[in-house]
Amino acid sequence: MKDHFKAIFCSYAEIFFFQSGWLGALIFVMTLVNPFVALCGILSVLAAYLFARFIRMETVYLESGYYTYNPLLVGLSLGYILDVTPLMAFFVISAGILAFMSTILMANIFTTYLSLPILSLPFVVCSSLTYLASRRYSNLLVAWESRPSYTPKFLSDLFSHLPIWLTGYFESFGAILFLPSVLVGLVFSGLVLGYSRILFFLSVLGYYVGTGVRALLLGSSEQAFGDIASFNFILIAMAVGGVFLIPSPRSYLIATVAVVVSILILDSIEVFMSYYTIPAFTLPFNIASLGFIYVLGLLKYAGIAQYVGATPEETLENHLADKLRYHGEQQRTLHLPFSGPWTVWQGFDSGWTHKAKYKYAYDFVIADEEGNNYRDAGENLEDFYCFDRPVLSPIRGRVIRIINNLPDNPIGQVDEANNWGNLVILEDPRGFHVEISHLVHESIEVNEGDWVERGTILGRCGNSGYSPQPHLHIQVQASDKIGAETLPFSFVSFIDGNSYFANDLPDEKKTIEPLFIDKRLDSVTTFLLDDVLKFEVLQDGELIDVLEVEVKNALDGTFYFESSQGRLYFGKHEGTFYFYRVEGRDRWLPLLFLALPRLPLAHKPGMSWSDFVPVGLTTTGFQRVMARFASAFLPDFARVQVNQKFRTSNVVEAVIRPGTLQLERKAEVTLDTKLGLASVKIDNTELRRKKDEE
Repeated sequence: MKDHFKAIFCSYAEIFFFQSGWLGALIFVMTLVNPFVALCGILSVLAAYLFARFIRMETVYLESGYYTYNPLLVGLSLGYILDVTPLMAFFVISAGILAFMSTILMANIFTTYLSLPILSLPFVVCSSLTYLASRRYSNLLVAWESRPSYTPKFLSDLFSHLPIWLTGYFESFGAILFLPSVLVGLVFSGLVLGYSRILFFLSVLGYYVGTGVRALLLGSSEQAFGDIASFNFILIAMAVGGVFLIPSPRSYLIATVAVVVSILILDSIEVFMSYYTIPAFTLPFNIASLGFIYVLGLLKYAGIAQYVGATPEETLENHLADKLRYHGEQQRTLHLPFSGPWTVWQGFDSGWTHKAKYKYAYDFVIADEEGNNYRDAGENLEDFYCFDRPVLSPIRGRVIRIINNLPDNPIGQVDEANNWGNLVILEDPRGFHVEISHLVHESIEVNEGDWVERGTILGRCGNSGYSPQPHLHIQVQASDKIGAETLPFSFVSFIDGNSYFANDLPDEKKTIEPLFIDKRLDSVTTFLLDDVLKFEVLQDGELIDVLEVEVKNALDGTFYFESSQGRLYFGKHEGTFYFYRVEGRDRWLPLLFLALPRLPLAHKPGMSWSDFVPVGLTTTGFQRVMARFASAFLPDFARVQVNQKFRTSNVVEAVIRPGTLQLERKAEVTLDTKLGLASVKIDNTELRRKKDEE
């Protein structure tokens, strides 16, 4: 029953981009200000929900309200024009089911072919159709005259003294749910302010930019501020500036431009729709928002939100943390093509040969403690430390092309006719190719068509091609052609001295070494689906609570710990265990994330590494509110660095350093071959795995 109520009320919340059932319930209560509108709205959304359950649509798809908020809007719109009759109920139910089916259809088309959300487009289509159809049904008693006011008289008198530029904002806010009332708009805008300061800021920005520019064009501020269709400006600013784009000054500017452009859309639609006496509904909002999002997607604009959080603040803080956490290339990741320590000779966009379309490439050599690449005088190939050393496959994939018959050059000479020398080109199933060049004459041990795993010996490092001294060249490219244009990539799971890098690009002259997965660490971070983990929560050694989580699997395949109040997502990627993000209101799940945002699945005594976590994990109350809002303008407000290291093979210690005025915090994680995360401690709070689970 709880899930059913949540699904219904989340439909109300989705209209304002909320992800909260209790806020949706408050919005529902406010719709009761106009019983006609409230009744039709709840009747329509119930009809859609029950029909979805009747056709056996899974609850997991309904609980967010995504598929039922458009039927809700259709019902609210009909409640704005219809009188209450038994026939009206039939009409609203039919319209709700029509809107639900339209939502399913449009969601599939938009997601599959356009990679776009549907917003409230099904509502616009279905409400327009039902408005037109209602003209022919005289028994519906269409109430085209204005509805009576449901605002108490003393409040109406108070609001009548407010300037039109203020009452217009609140009435437009209320009009989003067909309740164009200052009182309703005041409550709705207050809910938005409490839920997200960024959304509230954007609502103000969008409304006053849109109505201000429109007043100049119309030549009448009264007409501009008095048109409740200006709610489109509010929705456009919130959607473009804070929901689908990462909140930032740039996204706010883009939202402003979208609002200004939508003025032309709004007025042209109102002129056209007036012929049929149909309102513009949210059509300007849909056209402007979807148009901008689609174009930005085509241009691969970096500010598009890849993960949309419960609030824009959450989206922003996760984006800023992820930008610091995963600054290496995520799609094209390579293991180092060798074992043992090697030195970077050339990196990306180097001053020697890695230029223009060949700039995404790395060259490696082996150097001694003095920085020399060779012993003795370095006159012979064999004098160079890297010559004839094994070259390993950096990916799992198929061998597409080899060249194996070119001679190695004498030191100081190059083969200008065969730039790449002896080489192997591998095809990665992820959609790219890897070329490894300058191998020793007749040293390649694989054949074209072979499937190779990471670490497979491909050949040996040589001096063939355009190479004055032995070195290993590696690049990533889109095609299998020799010397094709290069693409960005990164290396995973390597160390520089005692510093571990999960996914990064080493600097030139740095000596790095690959790390290989430790089966013990891999085992203690393996959590099976439906496993239940129980932790005792202690403060200063005293038991204060118990945290129980179950391992579950999200629709996208990501695993997460689920407690009664939240979720903590985790996974493994290229030799590193990660906690990705935390959702919900659980007090204790964030401690796991904060103490161990990542863990190398390899151990070296004294090895250290750094990570970053969302600022919301380390702040509370007003400080969290200010840090989240300010980080859109000053990202350093969201910078929380976690420096970790192995104290022993089973104990990881960490120092958490926030970028704001907060104090440092210390953490300690104990690993156990049977218990996995045996203990997680931050300051005086400890989560201790219960012994009875052994």
